[in-house]
Amino acid sequence: MRSGKERKIYIALPVMDEMEYLPELINNIKKQKFKSFELFVCVNQPDEWWSDPAKKNICQNNIYALELLKKVKQFPVTVIDKSSKGMGWKGKRFGVGWARKTIMDKISIEADKNDIILSMDADTSFSENYFSSITDSFIANEKVVALSVPYYHKLTGDEIADRSILHYEIYMRYFSLNLWRIKNPYRFTALGSAIAVPVWAYKTIGGITPHKSGEDFYFLQKLRKYGKLKIWNNEKVFPAARFSDRVFFGTGPAMIKGKNGDWSSYPFYHFSLFDKIKKTFDLFSNLYEKDIETPMTDFFNDQFNSENIWHPLRKNFKTPGNFVKACEDKVDGLRILQYLKTSQKDNKNSDEENLKEFLFEFYKNKEIEKLDSDEFSFTESKISHLNLIRDFLVMKESELQKEKLII
Repeated sequence: MRSGKERKIYIALPVMDEMEYLPELINNIKKQKFKSFELFVCVNQPDEWWSDPAKKNICQNNIYALELLKKVKQFPVTVIDKSSKGMGWKGKRFGVGWARKTIMDKISIEADKNDIILSMDADTSFSENYFSSITDSFIANEKVVALSVPYYHKLTGDEIADRSILHYEIYMRYFSLNLWRIKNPYRFTALGSAIAVPVWAYKTIGGITPHKSGEDFYFLQKLRKYGKLKIWNNEKVFPAARFSDRVFFGTGPAMIKGKNGDWSSYPFYHFSLFDKIKKTFDLFSNLYEKDIETPMTDFFNDQFNSENIWHPLRKNFKTPGNFVKACEDKVDGLRILQYLKTSQKDNKNSDEENLKEFLFEFYKNKEIEKLDSDEFSFTESKISHLNLIRDFLVMKESELQKEKLII
């Protein structure tokens, strides 16, 4: 067992139909200055795809990936084959969530408690200092239960792809900045390619839950309920901007739907709704004493099918501090998103209008004033115009992350 400040990184990489990106990822790993690491890969797909002509190309692509991984000699590689004939997923247990769980569970058995599980996707790039930055983060903050690594999608030069990814990333930054603005406990961004967790924390929370999509979000939420997250790192990751239907929601599916003009699953919730969430969280301490109305009361009654969700919490959590923590655990990131979706229907503004209102309300300066608010459009504005907004939001989010560091 390693002692002191030594850390080893175990890379957890799910792979399905990734030969377009896998060679470059391996090159990025080879270039790392930090050398104490191992790569664990789960090459996967449902076994029944071998009998589906529409999926045969994915199965063959996975075989190529297995062959490529066998040739890697510069660092240790453990391959979990869930793609060869007869070895793929069977039944309802399949998808990226199960792949991540399979890898991380195996790592947690083999690694020391202070070693680091680094969640990664094959389409992600990073600098030669990335692994060093991860170990440095945990050595400097030994009690944090996870690191949410900052991200940035590089543009491709293809206008359709760039317009889609900029729309999606602006949505993500807008959502995050509003949660930062109200100091919400769930103000993190979850990307499967940008999470690191010490083995001891992974074991303590019982590991990752294998959702078919969004497993990264639920994983970080589970960790945040247990302890503190670090939300800044000196190195970023750069996920690819690509149209992909490998998962049910997330970047790839959002870009596909967005390309076809459907952004209904990713609306720009009016900033006033976030203010109502803040008012509700601020009232948790008062709710310890008695039932009172909150801006989210009607939503709670419908969502939990009860007119009194606070009484059981008062009964089980005997101090004001524990009660407030229990309220925060109950009204978590998922509930917040559900509340926003439910409440947004009363807002008739376009996404552009909600974004502009937010920018002019909280960030009005010379850069924002350069934006022609009458002409701004996700579908018509120049890519450079959209990128200016994206980069401005990145800057503001980074300032908050660097200032707070741990939430």
